[in-house]
Amino acid sequence: MRTASQRLGAAGELAAARFLRENNYEVLDRNWRCQAGELDLVARAGNGQLVAIEVKTRSSQRFGTGFDAINAAKYHRLQKLLIFWAQAHRMFMPQLRVDVVEVYPTAGGFECQLHQDVRS
Repeated sequence: MRTASQRLGAAGELAAARFLRENNYEVLDRNWRCQAGELDLVARAGNGQLVAIEVKTRSSQRFGTGFDAINAAKYHRLQKLLIFWAQAHRMFMPQLRVDVVEVYPTAGGFECQLHQDVRS
């Protein structure tokens, strides 16, 4: 049985994927796992870059934004996971990046805020 937090997170990931498709991203994978961790979304941006997308769904900003949760260690782990994803899918992508999508529930659905090319 899923908790309310897990249901919110899953709904947020769906909203983020839809938002990204509407903004010229091609979603290639969702919830990809390997021994080193998990990528929420993997996508190809409109400029061809391969992107690891960390989705941070929050019910409010009372304890900080979703973006605030991305520290240097998390950023480096996401970069490493994206390289592993590319290797597992036999893709050579010279340009890799990390984006963050913050997702907040609203009365009409979800509001998404995109942070592109996040760096540590």
